[in-house]
Amino acid sequence: MLLIKLYFTPALLLLVFGCSVWQVGQSLPVMEKGPATDSCVLYAQSLLHNITDVLTQSKLFSGIECAKQNMELNTETNTPSVCTPQGSSCSESTQLQFDQESCVTNIGKDLRHYYKFLTAQPDPESLLGPTVLLSLRELMENCFKGYLPTDLALQETAADRASTYAERLSLCKVLRGFQVRTITINRVIGYMNSGE
Repeated sequence: MLLIKLYFTPALLLLVFGCSVWQVGQSLPVMEKGPATDSCVLYAQSLLHNITDVLTQSKLFSGIECAKQNMELNTETNTPSVCTPQGSSCSESTQLQFDQESCVTNIGKDLRHYYKFLTAQPDPESLLGPTVLLSLRELMENCFKGYLPTDLALQETAADRASTYAERLSLCKVLRGFQVRTITINRVIGYMNSGE
C-alpha cells in the first residue's frame, strides 16, 4: 500500500502542476470581447474564400472584366490604420499600442456596411446569398455581435429581377474592395487570436 502511495502522489502532483503550467503557457488573446476564437478565424477565412470565388463568376459579371476594374473601399472606417499590430511599422508610422476595442469597432462597421450593400443587390441566380452573404452573416453573428443590422436581418433575399450593367459594375468594384478589406480583417483576427 505504501508503494502505491509513493507512485500515486508524485504522479498526481505532476498532473496538477502540469495542468496549471499548461494553462498559464497557453497563448490566449488578451481580449475581453471580439473575435478571439479559432472559429472566428475560420469564419473570416470562409468569407474571404467565398468573395474570391464570387469574383470569378462570369454569370454575375457578364459583359464586365471584373479583374480589370478599380475597387471601391468603405472610406467611412479606418480599419487598416486602427488595426495595425503593435510594433508594426506599416504606412510610415509605428504603432506603439494596439487598440483592440477601436479595431473591433471599425471591423464591425465595415462588415455592417458591406452587409447592407450586398443585401440590396439583385441576386436572381442566387450567387451571393448562399455564399458571400451567408458567410458574412455567420462571421457577424458569431464574432461581431451587435453589428448585424436588425432592420435587414430578414431581408436577405434581394430582388429576383435581373441586374443592370451599372449595378453589376458597382457590385464588382465593391466586392473587389471588400475582398481587400477582408484580407485585412483575416490578418487582424489571426493577430488577435494569437494573443500577441
